Amino acid sequence: MSTILKTTILMAALTFAGSASADDDDFGAAGVLSGKNKADLPPITLSAGEPISSGPWALKSGTYYEFEIIGDGSQELALVGPEFFRAIWIDEIVVEGLEIRPLGLDSVEFDEAGEMEIGFLAIKPGRYYMKIPGSTGETQRIEITIE
Repeated sequence: MSTILKTTILMAALTFAGSASADDDDFGAAGVLSGKNKADLPPITLSAGEPISSGPWALKSGTYYEFEIIGDGSQELALVGPEFFRAIWIDEIVVEGLEIRPLGLDSVEFDEAGEMEIGFLAIKPGRYYMKIPGSTGETQRIEITIE
């Protein structure tokens, strides 16, 4: 099946799910992007030698999520998760009040202290992760499940 056809089918399914659930959940005109369909996730912290998260994430397909990534500047650190980033639709990334609306994402990197917020819609069910590249420790990775 071609990528264009898969994308068209996915968009039609999201449109149908959004219109069907608008009656049940009263999402309103914004559908799945409405405030009633939004959840905040715990932040991810990038700090030398510290765990990046407090535990795994269990997400629901069709729900809009926001989370912060906080880099403390103790070391130049990145966060990778290409499979996860391809299983979600990123609405926006906010860095110092600047809103970025990417078509896709593979990783982010902090060269110095700072914060960013990522807003996304969970789409493709499965098991994913984000981690500090080159690390092998369990505390340097977050497991993510989209149901």
